[in-house]
Amino acid sequence: MFKRYSKTSSTQAPNDAKLTEVGASTPATTENAVKVEKPALAIPKKAPAPTATAELSKDEKRRARLIDIRMQMHKRLLETLNLAAIDKASEADLRREISAVTQDGLQEMGIVLNKAERDELVQELVDEVTGLGPLEPLLRDEDVNDILINGHKQVFVERAGILSLSDIRFADEKHLLRVIDKIVSAVGRRVDESNPYVDARLKDGSRFNAMVPPVAVDGALVSIRKFKKEKLSIDKLVNFDAFTEEMAAYLQAAVATRLNIIVSGGTGSGKTTTLNALSSFIDNNERIATIEDTAELQLQQTHLARMESRPANVEGTGAVTQEDCLRNALRMRPDRIIVGETRGNEVIDMLQAMNTGHDGSMTTIHANNARDAVARLENMIAMTGVELPISASRAQIASAVNLIVQVKRLQDGSRRMTSITEIVGMEGEIISMQEIFKYEIYGTLDNGKIDGAFTPTGMRSSYSDRFKQWGYDLPTSIYTKKAAQ
Repeated sequence: MFKRYSKTSSTQAPNDAKLTEVGASTPATTENAVKVEKPALAIPKKAPAPTATAELSKDEKRRARLIDIRMQMHKRLLETLNLAAIDKASEADLRREISAVTQDGLQEMGIVLNKAERDELVQELVDEVTGLGPLEPLLRDEDVNDILINGHKQVFVERAGILSLSDIRFADEKHLLRVIDKIVSAVGRRVDESNPYVDARLKDGSRFNAMVPPVAVDGALVSIRKFKKEKLSIDKLVNFDAFTEEMAAYLQAAVATRLNIIVSGGTGSGKTTTLNALSSFIDNNERIATIEDTAELQLQQTHLARMESRPANVEGTGAVTQEDCLRNALRMRPDRIIVGETRGNEVIDMLQAMNTGHDGSMTTIHANNARDAVARLENMIAMTGVELPISASRAQIASAVNLIVQVKRLQDGSRRMTSITEIVGMEGEIISMQEIFKYEIYGTLDNGKIDGAFTPTGMRSSYSDRFKQWGYDLPTSIYTKKAAQ
């Protein structure tokens, strides 16, 4: 019936794989085992609680039942289908083939599923054969921003800045490890006991990180930062209240007039999104070199040279660091250099590039505010082993960096540009800064949302003359501090 993608010597599926109803309970036995010596202390008033527990138990049994069937069907598919031919099959043909194998297998095992369960099973098997198994529905869901896995039983997702536990489960730890291996092997990387952690990216560009036992104590740990197919433009970020039109006008002038910019913030605060948005102000005629650990920047310019670092191979050789990429980029005649994140020895080369003819370069850094960002740069310079006096390090930073854009993820899950700060020089051995815009938090509303507003600080930009010379004559009103309401 379904010979198109079958093996030439079809192996009969094992007949001893029988479905066992998972989670069957014996309420009478459970009730008899409980002895209540003091009935007066019992609390029988919470009637909804047992009902909710029963419904949850029923749903869990259904999920366990479907997982059990799926694993049996998956084994049957591996024994029946010609995996070499699958690569050339269309999705529609493959779905029909898997549906036929599934229907035949269910009949042989005497399992009856309703249409919804059967369609769900077929889709899960298609995802298992062609994709990443249980992760596929989450990867297709446009509302999901992050996927966090703590072992095979816990899969958390972030939607609109809020983390919640999903109903997605892996069959067991081996199943999760197989999916991890499928992801990393596709990009030429590996993860095992000798190399228990890995950074990679999915086919759609999503950032992937995994740690496996023995480093991960309770099961493999996975985090996936999903790649947004639709780039968030400046206009959309303004509509999302990430910052104001006045701040956007200022940032446009800063990028267009080739100020060196650092985007600072914590994990998940929106640094890369902000960097992508700022890059939209770069002229299309400029040559841009991008350097990243995992390529995720979405620049739209034509003249683009993208580089990605590489870890060492099995023998411990062949590593290509961001520092290596940056030094080579300097020989490629870039107008601007954009480093996805500065976190190590590449900091000195980055600062030197900003100081020597690559004005308008940008990078991101992990820090809580502008002053912390400068301190992080100082610490990274110190950790490179280059013996520089602290005054020399600070002078290098003050000369190279013009602007620090601080982004933050607030308690309600929203992301805001909380500060735009200019570095205006040195006062003795202290780097002098002035904040131009900031986000003031007034409190929390009844619905849990943050009550706050963007406001100028009243300080006029020290680069106003530069803006004007380049044709960006910003009105002084954008710097005027609003009266308190």
